[in-house]
Amino acid sequence: MKLSKPSQLVLVSAIGLLVATVLTACQLVTVDFVYLVGSSGSGVASGGQIQVFAVDSETGALRTGVPSVGSGGNTPVALAVSPDYANLYVANSDNDSVVHFSIASDGTLTKKDSITLPGPPVAVAVNQGNNYLYVAYGSATASLAEYTLSSGAIGSAVATEALTLSGFAGDTLIPTGITTLPNNAAVYVSAYDKSAYNPGGTVSSSANPGWVFGFGVGSGGALTAAAGNPYQTGVKPSALAADPTSRFVYVTDYASNQLVGFSVTSGSTLNFIISGPFRTGSEPSSVVIDPRAKYVYVSNALDSSVTAYTIDLSTGIPSTVVNVTGSQINATDSEPVSISVDPALGRFVYTANYLGDSISGFQLNPNTGALQPSQATPYPAESHPTALLMVPHGNHSLEATTP
Repeated sequence: MKLSKPSQLVLVSAIGLLVATVLTACQLVTVDFVYLVGSSGSGVASGGQIQVFAVDSETGALRTGVPSVGSGGNTPVALAVSPDYANLYVANSDNDSVVHFSIASDGTLTKKDSITLPGPPVAVAVNQGNNYLYVAYGSATASLAEYTLSSGAIGSAVATEALTLSGFAGDTLIPTGITTLPNNAAVYVSAYDKSAYNPGGTVSSSANPGWVFGFGVGSGGALTAAAGNPYQTGVKPSALAADPTSRFVYVTDYASNQLVGFSVTSGSTLNFIISGPFRTGSEPSSVVIDPRAKYVYVSNALDSSVTAYTIDLSTGIPSTVVNVTGSQINATDSEPVSISVDPALGRFVYTANYLGDSISGFQLNPNTGALQPSQATPYPAESHPTALLMVPHGNHSLEATTP
């Protein structure tokens, strides 16, 4: 059948409109990059890999971005990013290294330099001043090392602190996490005493098993133990985070299924928040605070979930967020071990799921802190991911802290 010219024009216009609609619907605007490290790699990189995902600004959906790169070791365990989001640091436990990568505007990573530590690194952090890199390391003796940074490059170690307990100097302490105060005044390391807490093994110490070590940061990076240091923190603290206002520090206790809260006084001293500790899911593994300093999110490894809390801005007391469905459960894929909130909009939360070989995504309600699954979650990832973090893309403004 031959169409008349007017009919042909109508058909062409309709097809054009359809194509434009499809293209518009498929046009994703990247608001963040998600960097994920896995404990085993394949394809373009041998051993550990750093995988890159792009975040859609409307839905929070993830898609693979620029090609993956090798982490510099076979067992990457932790990530840190500089406050200007120009440099990424990866801790590899198998070869006792921390590797520095520069971050390009399209998310591409380029290896720059690295350091070798006396023992396996467990956690890394960069201070807000962007001039010091902190590394918690050790499998038999726990230590904190402080390195200078210059334009992202890792310099020499300017301070090293052994993490020991008075009266129990021979105990084996295992570091688990690290955080710095955004005002650059202090650095904190969580650790547990394996001599006092060793499920299935021998216990040889009567010491309290869970601790947080705090150090004030002075001129030239000098570290000074905070008053009352170290601080008893449950049984097996697994991770910790400082809020953007430098007033509170929150620590997850893996063994007791609790969130321990501290207020910060006198620059670096920690004091227990009243009414605590606070209940989490089973085996909390990681904790993060949103960029507005209003909400705390905890990943729970055993029951594959995220617990959300609102922060009382005057006391720091966290209260569990109830979703619009009436549920407090935010399900993830299997065994979330790391959690991150996007810094560009403060609207998306992601977890790295070790047994699920995936990332789970959530949309964050900025008014309530409640979470709901993002589009098409979970997202396939490299084998056994161990850590993830987020970097804003382009010139998107960052969420401001307005406590």
